[in-house]
Amino acid sequence: MLARRCGHYRWDVTRIVSGFAGSLALNVPRSGTRPTSDRVREAMFSSLDARDAVRSARVLDLYAGSGALGLEAASRGAASVVLVERNAAAAKICTANVAVITKAAPASTAPRCEVVVSSVHGYLSAGDPRNGEGRFDLVFIDPPYDLPESELAVELAALVPLLAEDATVVVERSTRSPEPTWPPSLSPERRKAYGETAVWTARLN
Repeated sequence: MLARRCGHYRWDVTRIVSGFAGSLALNVPRSGTRPTSDRVREAMFSSLDARDAVRSARVLDLYAGSGALGLEAASRGAASVVLVERNAAAAKICTANVAVITKAAPASTAPRCEVVVSSVHGYLSAGDPRNGEGRFDLVFIDPPYDLPESELAVELAALVPLLAEDATVVVERSTRSPEPTWPPSLSPERRKAYGETAVWTARLN
């Protein structure tokens, strides 16, 4: 992975895989986040595109880190993206990455992107989608691998009221982690492993 220095911080760089911003570089915090590799992101979005889950979707990216997952969706035609990140330094990088994507977007189809500095628990506890257009169609959850499974289960349950009909939820975990504990209204559909990374996909009943 490429790297560059800016002030007192060093950031690694990842890239948007496809869409109007394809190949554009995104900054990634050097520590405190675990960015999804380009290879995993490409495979994940190929599957989502095949089921038409991205275009015109209202997207929520929890534990956003650099915002790469949500911004990949923006590049591929999502209508709006909300990036939730509690770390202030990472949220600042998210904001810079949003500017990169927004600048590259065709004026007539520019997605609406928002960065929310909040814990996932705090955001979900608010109980009301903040994208101004109702509930979310596509949600990415890429928590730290050391997040307790019981806490993930609580967040999945709290997420349900924010989901639109037939919404898709994608959870990225270690292959050593057990299957997420899905609430009754979320039906798991697919598990795919990519090296040490497992990607679970579920759909709202």
